[in-house]
Amino acid sequence: MLRIIDTHSHLFTEEFDADRTTVLKRAKEEGVTRVYMPNIDETTIDRLLQVCEDNSGYCFPMMGLHPTSVNGHYEIALQQVHQCLMTHRERFVAVGEIGLDLYWDDTYLKQQMEAFDRQIRWALELDLPIVVHCRKAIQYIYKVLFPYKNTALRGIFHSFTGDPEEAELMLQFERFMIGVNGIVTFKKSALPTILPRIPVERLVLETDAPYLTPVPHRGERNESAYIRYTLMRVAEVLDVTPEELAGQTSANAVRMFGA
Repeated sequence: MLRIIDTHSHLFTEEFDADRTTVLKRAKEEGVTRVYMPNIDETTIDRLLQVCEDNSGYCFPMMGLHPTSVNGHYEIALQQVHQCLMTHRERFVAVGEIGLDLYWDDTYLKQQMEAFDRQIRWALELDLPIVVHCRKAIQYIYKVLFPYKNTALRGIFHSFTGDPEEAELMLQFERFMIGVNGIVTFKKSALPTILPRIPVERLVLETDAPYLTPVPHRGERNESAYIRYTLMRVAEVLDVTPEELAGQTSANAVRMFGA
C-alpha cells in the first residue's frame, strides 16, 4: 500500500461534522499516514485542537490567522491566535495558515502584510516552519519574505498555481517547499509543465480539503483520501513511480514539520 502524507487539510471544519470518523477511516485505508491541519482564525481554534486531540498521532495542528480573516479589526483575532500559540507551543508543528490573498480585492493589503510579517517573527522565535497562503499576491509575498531570506525561516508555499517565473521566485527561498494539490489534475492546469522544473526534494502533497477536489471527484467535497489522485498525476508528470513519489514527499513533510 502507498503511504502518503496530507500536508494541508481542514478536516476539522463543519463540512465534516456529520462523517469525520468515516472520512478519517477512508484516508487511512488509502494509505494516508498523517494529516497536517492549519488553523483559519480565532473561531476555529477550539474545534481544530479537539479534532487533533481526538486523533493524536494522526492529525497535527498548526496555528495562524488566515489572510482572508484579516480585516480592519484583525488585531483582536491575531492576539487570540498568538495566545493559543504560546500557551500550547508543544502541540503545534507550524505557524499557519498565513500569507496574503488579493483574489477579491486589496482593501486590507496593508493589514494582511502586517499580520503576515508578525506571524513570521513568531515562527522564528519558536523555531517553527510557516505555511504560506498566496493568492494573486506573489510580489507582495516576496516583498514580506525577502528580509528573512538569510534567516532560519523555513516553510511551505501552499497550493502552488503560479507560472515558471513565480516558481523561480519561490525556489529562491532554499528552506521552503512547494505544496501541490488537486489543481494539478484539472484540465487547464499549467502545473504539469512547471513541476518538472522543481526538485522533487522540494515538493509536498496536500488536499486543502474540503476545497480543490481533484479529478475524478471535482465538484464534490474534497477529503484526505483523494490525495491519491494528486499523487498519481504528479508521479505521471515527473515520470517516477507512485511509490517513489509517496516516499519522497512524505519524507519531505516529516523533515519540514519534525513530526
